[in-house]
Amino acid sequence: MTTQLLNIAALTLLLSLNAQADGMVPDTSVVIVYEQEGEASVSVTNTDNQLALLHVTLEDIPEDTEPLLVVTPPLSRVEPGKSQLVRFIFQDQQPLKSQRLKRVVFEGMPKGRPATEAGHARVGVTVRQNLPVIIHPKGLATNRTPWTGLTWHLQNNELQVHNDTPYVVRLAQELRLLPGDGRAMLPRTYVLPGERLRVPASGAGASTVRLQPATLYGFAVAAYDAPITLR
Repeated sequence: MTTQLLNIAALTLLLSLNAQADGMVPDTSVVIVYEQEGEASVSVTNTDNQLALLHVTLEDIPEDTEPLLVVTPPLSRVEPGKSQLVRFIFQDQQPLKSQRLKRVVFEGMPKGRPATEAGHARVGVTVRQNLPVIIHPKGLATNRTPWTGLTWHLQNNELQVHNDTPYVVRLAQELRLLPGDGRAMLPRTYVLPGERLRVPASGAGASTVRLQPATLYGFAVAAYDAPITLR
């Protein structure tokens, strides 16, 4: 089978799976919990045409496993076309010093799906919405360009990035080193407050790193050129 036919077959399968998908759609691309308010709410809509169970799960990132939030309700019935309000309650007793990053999964589990007819195959798919959760400390000012606070260092084909700010910085993993065509790849799409990452890099003599930052809500903005300090 040719590559073109394989691509068409894959696209057809994807479309057919999407047609059978049961979707729980939150009204935001990121959940922001402000410490001073103590909680945040997200409205999740059942876009399927039948009753479904909404299962909400909080997930820790590997770098931060401290339990800071409680979600309620973790499981609820949502009628087709209706919405469920999900609350995220901050529970830490110690004041936060920097933004914290968690994740939340919204998953719809259909109920009452009709039985498959004899001789016909059915593929059931539940759509999982996996969103970041940012916990914002009390008294910390809003920063719409936190990536400008990153500092970059290059030594012996190793690029280092330091985040000495209290903000979570979201950005694409691929980096360019200029002038020239040097490259580096971050291990993930965020740099946490106080974190220092080291990655292999090509492009000896580069003076600038070009990154593709993202807003707090995950939307890409114009590329940003940051100076590199040679060591």
